[in-house]
Amino acid sequence: MRRFWKEVTAENGGIALDGRPVRTPGRAPLVLPTPQLAEAVAQEWRDVGETVDPRAMPLTGLANAAIDRIAPERETFAAGLAAYGESDLLYYRAELPEPLIARQEAAWDPLLDWARGRYDVHFETVAGVMHKAQPDATIARLGEAVAALDPFRLAGLSPVVTVSGSLVAALALIEGAADAEAVWTAAQIDEAWQAEMWGEDDLATKARDAHRADFDAGARFLSLL
Repeated sequence: MRRFWKEVTAENGGIALDGRPVRTPGRAPLVLPTPQLAEAVAQEWRDVGETVDPRAMPLTGLANAAIDRIAPERETFAAGLAAYGESDLLYYRAELPEPLIARQEAAWDPLLDWARGRYDVHFETVAGVMHKAQPDATIARLGEAVAALDPFRLAGLSPVVTVSGSLVAALALIEGAADAEAVWTAAQIDEAWQAEMWGEDDLATKARDAHRADFDAGARFLSLL
């Protein structure tokens, strides 16, 4: 779609192009829950060049998803995210070498400790990658925490969980127990170690940069709610 508008305004949560309300791909009104998010989405529309590039409008995309895809099936979507709590990145530790083990402990243990206190749960950690079942009460409690979120918070949480591989770290982010940079660094420990040991090729760098962009969009979306 080519740009046809001159002025973008944000008012009462809605976005308008030359006075015409913006709608989602599902034709619902694009209405945001906070003035901060509405202004940030409006800025994405102001920054459009000659043609619309959805990849350059991640906040708009997340808002569209919240309205069109998540809101009609909130419980199902929340359950899909909650499933990450069954095999969270933070549960599975390196067997060797010791410096990598120490890095994981330093970054991951505080996040698990926070979740233990916040949700009154127990976690089973293991060395290696073989699946380790978590207590039923832990899975249920993490699921309840995700199920309580509204569609917009679920939309922002989704890329943080899927990119990081950690529901626990994502919940710490959304509740203000960890900042986005700390969560990203924790999620990248294994990849960073491998890059230090063996180097990183162009494909891996591009993949990491794409993941970082998705992660940052989700984290910023959450911060504006």
